[in-house]
Amino acid sequence: MENRSFTDVGGTPGGIGEFLIGFVMCCIGGYLISNQVSVVGSYWSFYGANTFGVTLVPMLFGVAILFWNGKSTIGWVLTAAGALFIIAGVIANMHIYFQPTTLFNTMVMLILLVGGLGLIARSIASHEIKGRE
Repeated sequence: MENRSFTDVGGTPGGIGEFLIGFVMCCIGGYLISNQVSVVGSYWSFYGANTFGVTLVPMLFGVAILFWNGKSTIGWVLTAAGALFIIAGVIANMHIYFQPTTLFNTMVMLILLVGGLGLIARSIASHEIKGRE
């Protein structure tokens, strides 16, 4: 087994500083971008007006079947399909808005996020460390 050090990132020698700086940059950039986003829900209208109950029915039948027989394939299929319909309905009725901001602030947020990702990717590459075999 090779000698490993705490400064080894991604199985290659060196790169801990770049990784930590990139991670901090990603966290700050991601926070600033997510702070500028508003997520608003709207009225549930998956197949028409107020159809949440219709999408809930298959999952309820699936759960009931699973309580009767936990190995039932149809029960698992109905439960999974019902959950997917509900998740799809919630996502389809979300409205995501980027709040107005200056171009400078947008550039700072994106540079922090993408620059951090670049540093994290660079930290995984092998680094030459003198005196280490």
